[in-house]
Amino acid sequence: MRLRDVFIQNLRKCRKERGISQADLAEKCGTSTSYIGQIEIGNRFPSLELIEKLAKVLQIRPHLLFFIESDSDADEQLLKKKRDTISDTMKEELTKRLTDAIRKIVKHIN
Repeated sequence: MRLRDVFIQNLRKCRKERGISQADLAEKCGTSTSYIGQIEIGNRFPSLELIEKLAKVLQIRPHLLFFIESDSDADEQLLKKKRDTISDTMKEELTKRLTDAIRKIVKHIN
């Protein structure tokens, strides 16, 4: 999927989820309803300044308008596994450092 299409899909989805009409979005962003409509059908693309305004009105961070959502359970499981692996690695490193620090303290006391 093209990044432009991802943006359009996310913009429309966020706007509808928040119950905001194209007219309301346009008014709050200082642009025309027809321009918002043109963006949502892919005939126009907003400037960075307008993307920031759209995100502010939609109460999201601007970069989230460009994220591709994954419906795949396999993708979610892979991400979880990576997070768990990173977490386990971090735990091991922290345990090692704490153990070393405790040994140094015990040596110093004795």
